[in-house]
Amino acid sequence: MAKKTFEQAMGQLEKIVQELESGDLTLEQALKKYEEGVHLSKFCNQKLDETEKRIHILMEDENGDIIKTPFADQDTVEK
Repeated sequence: MAKKTFEQAMGQLEKIVQELESGDLTLEQALKKYEEGVHLSKFCNQKLDETEKRIHILMEDENGDIIKTPFADQDTVEK
């Protein structure tokens, strides 16, 4: 079985949200979908955390030394 990608998990999560919002599921079906959504959400958060760590590692200063610099928040970026 192939590894699940972040994009696949997000697609599944979006589909689950649509199904839950439709109101067409029984309580038991909705609970099962909710549980699946929680697992997918955790998977996505883990992938985002891993990606953030990789980005920090790739940041280098002018001497080629690796420095950890977080991205600026949307509010602090000059427009």
